[in-house]
Amino acid sequence: MDDLRGKTAVVTGGASGVGHCLCRLFAEQGMRVAMVDVEAGRLAGAAQTLREAGLAVVDMQADVTDPDAMDALAQRVAAELGPVHVLCNNAGVGIKEAQRRMWTLTPNDWTWGFNVNVHGIANGIRAFVPGMLAHGEAGHVVNTSSGNGGLTSLPTTPIYAATKAAVTSMSEVLHYQFLMEGAALQAHVLFPGPHVVNTNILNSMRNRPAALRDDEETPAYVSMRDLLQASGIADPQLTEPEEVAATCLEGMRAGRFWILPGHSAQDDKIQKRTGDILARRNPTLPE
Repeated sequence: MDDLRGKTAVVTGGASGVGHCLCRLFAEQGMRVAMVDVEAGRLAGAAQTLREAGLAVVDMQADVTDPDAMDALAQRVAAELGPVHVLCNNAGVGIKEAQRRMWTLTPNDWTWGFNVNVHGIANGIRAFVPGMLAHGEAGHVVNTSSGNGGLTSLPTTPIYAATKAAVTSMSEVLHYQFLMEGAALQAHVLFPGPHVVNTNILNSMRNRPAALRDDEETPAYVSMRDLLQASGIADPQLTEPEEVAATCLEGMRAGRFWILPGHSAQDDKIQKRTGDILARRNPTLPE
């Protein structure tokens, strides 16, 4: 689907980061864009900024973890913007887990991470794909995974890595099932990179529901750059969200299921992991 003009896109996690950049890029292509996020205030401000730039976006608050809210969102999008042609299941969260061992993480930690990163994508697929199939036109479903878990796993983020491994598997199955249906839809899995992406995901704890909080601590804001510098990397390389959005659009237009940035250290990690599996070698700690 080369010409996106007049088509409709839905992007979750649209108030900031990669999601916000996807909304801007799609709108610049002439699409009508539903910007979706759980934070109504931030979402309204982000959408207003794009509208002031002359872009056709509508802010629609919804919680991806709530199936009923996603059903209502799908109905609203259909009523206000028409048939959906691009669905980006992009909303995601990070857990405060990097300094903890897997066996110390709480049931609430696991529940929240999977609710957003996995069930959120399942809810998006369930709410929007039937309508996308019904209108019969070409379309795209893009699920945001991560090189961490989606391809290889870091030893410090068990919940995040596990959720992103699930996203990759879900996306592969969705791809197969579109083929089995003979659908005009294509599934894609997006791996932001090639470097750590400069987003606010480290601050997603602010949206953790009270029922799933184990303490009342609200972590202070921390940027990705600050975190990497604190870990000993004096001048960290970061990928900006705008680069990820551009890679996503290019991958969609090229019809690629695996949407990855150009060659990077991640390729070497994938090759090593694949080699270990085929040789039946035990994994080793990453350098």
